[in-house]
Amino acid sequence: MTSTSSSAGHAAQSNYYRPSRTMRALRFGLTASQRLWPALAVRAAYRVFGTPLPPKWLYRGQGPGAEWWRENWAFEDAGVGIYHLAAQDSGAESAPVVLLVHGWGGHAGQMLPLAQAVAAAGLRPVLLELPAHGRSAGVMSNSPQFARAIAYVAARLAADGHALRAAVAHSLGANGLALAAARGLPAERIVLLAPPASPRDYTRYFAHTFGLSEATRLAMQRLFESREGVLMQQLEPAAVGPRIAQPTLIVHDRDDRVNRFADAEAYRDAIAGARLVATQGWGHRRILKEAEVLEQVARFVTAD
Repeated sequence: MTSTSSSAGHAAQSNYYRPSRTMRALRFGLTASQRLWPALAVRAAYRVFGTPLPPKWLYRGQGPGAEWWRENWAFEDAGVGIYHLAAQDSGAESAPVVLLVHGWGGHAGQMLPLAQAVAAAGLRPVLLELPAHGRSAGVMSNSPQFARAIAYVAARLAADGHALRAAVAHSLGANGLALAAARGLPAERIVLLAPPASPRDYTRYFAHTFGLSEATRLAMQRLFESREGVLMQQLEPAAVGPRIAQPTLIVHDRDDRVNRFADAEAYRDAIAGARLVATQGWGHRRILKEAEVLEQVARFVTAD
């Protein structure tokens, strides 16, 4: 990765780890341990890297609301939350499901506008709250676990007789969804909203933010890869895209300051027949509730 592309990545992601006393304390602790006890610094960096921020307790009161009922499912050493729309009548039980997945540091309630659009189109929205997010159990997570959680939930829904019409995911959830789709997720259609292209590049941004050396960053990456049983380059569009067979819609805002618009272009170029819808001026999260995006997604998931 060149210094120019690295700088662009840091600029795109500049509002994720916002300056705060907590961030300054973490940076001080990591840089100090890096000098005094390098092995400890690698383990600590790995833990911070895998801890969703903002912390999930901030979102405990921001779920989808009383119109939804929640199931808690154990998953690996954590758990997932599944939200169903209580107001849908019994006829909707057999309606095809659209699985809606939030991003890193998010929660299920962020997908509520899309869920309402899907329900209005006659489909059955199911919200997935990922491990270590919202009210789900767990402290750490990552993109490969997101992929496994999506596949597990889809399999359980199928076992209960629910056909998965589509899966829609935002940000790092979209990266996990792409990996799940490449591994054979039984969804008829895929929607990626503001996806990040390269977890490996993100480790460079993380190291830049917390003052870590390249040696520490690389050791943290190797620890991640050994524990997950996957290399980071295997999570990138060039690796997963050619194995995605479903019709795929990608929506990304040109002014996204968390994930670059070029990331969406990388997925479009890697997935055969994928369509990219570019928006302007809505940033990383606002696309989840803009009428134009809701309409595009609803039309795509209901298309024959």
